[in-house]
Amino acid sequence: MIEVSPAVRGLIFDCDGTLVDSMPLHLESWEKAFSAAGEPFQRDFLDSLKGMEEEGIIRSYNRRYDRDLDPRLMVERKHAHFQKHASRVEPIPPVVELAKEKHGLLPMAVVSGGKRKNVDLVLAGLGIESLFDVILTADDPFPPKPAPDLFLEAARRLDVAPDLCHVFEDGDLGLQAARRAGMTATDVRLYL
Repeated sequence: MIEVSPAVRGLIFDCDGTLVDSMPLHLESWEKAFSAAGEPFQRDFLDSLKGMEEEGIIRSYNRRYDRDLDPRLMVERKHAHFQKHASRVEPIPPVVELAKEKHGLLPMAVVSGGKRKNVDLVLAGLGIESLFDVILTADDPFPPKPAPDLFLEAARRLDVAPDLCHVFEDGDLGLQAARRAGMTATDVRLYL
């Protein structure tokens, strides 16, 4: 059971790998995009960048492997595959149960490094989008995780002081961003 302190006044959830088990589909979608570009799929490298903005992942890949892949095109290829198969995404039960339990008791937000269309698609597909008062994604005008800006903006929109927010994340960059924002952070990988 995931614990929340009685002092907490707002909850913030990452989406992919935290609320929804979408990481296998994201990895499959990356694999298809790399294959279409004639590039090998570097799973360990991609795993190390979990939570990073997607075009930033391709720029990091280009630096690491001395390539010149078009970040926009790679992300478009990845999204096309993901959106075609999004109905396969399942909830992560202990996290979704917590969100359902706290719905109406605490204001809640989703802060995702993913694109808005993908986040909306999976949350709506699972019927949980209405649990959240605020949804922020990579399409919002804030620096990506590990910068704390998205979390701070979520707290502002929830009208909750950052130190009274509890963040649930599955990525090291997201956990780092939450801590930089002065928030309590729980690594949900401990509950899976």
